Amino acid sequence: MKVKVCGMRTWENIQMVAITSPDFMGFIHYADSPRDVSKLKMKFVIQSLPEHIEPVAVFVDADVDFVRSKVEENGYTHVQLHGSESPEYCRNIMSDVKIIKAFNITKDFDFAVLEEYEQVCDYYLFDTAGREPGGTGKKFNWDVLKDYVGEKPFFLSGGIGEADVAKIKSLVMPALFAIDVNSKFEIEPAVKDSGMLGLFINEIRNG
Repeated sequence: MKVKVCGMRTWENIQMVAITSPDFMGFIHYADSPRDVSKLKMKFVIQSLPEHIEPVAVFVDADVDFVRSKVEENGYTHVQLHGSESPEYCRNIMSDVKIIKAFNITKDFDFAVLEEYEQVCDYYLFDTAGREPGGTGKKFNWDVLKDYVGEKPFFLSGGIGEADVAKIKSLVMPALFAIDVNSKFEIEPAVKDSGMLGLFINEIRNG
């Protein structure tokens, strides 16, 4: 099981999180977020990461040219789209990065909407629906995912913390590719507890 840690914005904390060896690290390019990285020189941050950690740029309904520029400037390998981006929007993103398209899941979510994205995304991310764009720090009912019968691999997100390890490991979902964590591991917004993260990642991978 792979792990993605999202939402760091200080050099020191990024280095501490990198030591815990997640598979992905997500950096938020969204001015309204308290975890926005616009003040960081992300090119140098990404160059400092171990080679096995994939850097992910997170956007919310950003202009396509803005997305492309951040990828080109900084060397991201993945782009996560966390807004209402259309299939055509996804198609217009650069072809040499992998695309993670986020969807806000409700108890009545219609997984048929994913069909339009099948050919333009590499992964889906299933998160809890909220009033504002981005994550809510809360879980949705994972039982809803039984209605997802697609083969496209997905990231599971939404209020996941240390207490969820056993439940995650009990899930029988062939397309479950990675766990996405953020706020449940924070000391304060954008500052992760690397000790907690290290334990979580070890337990998810090794039991």
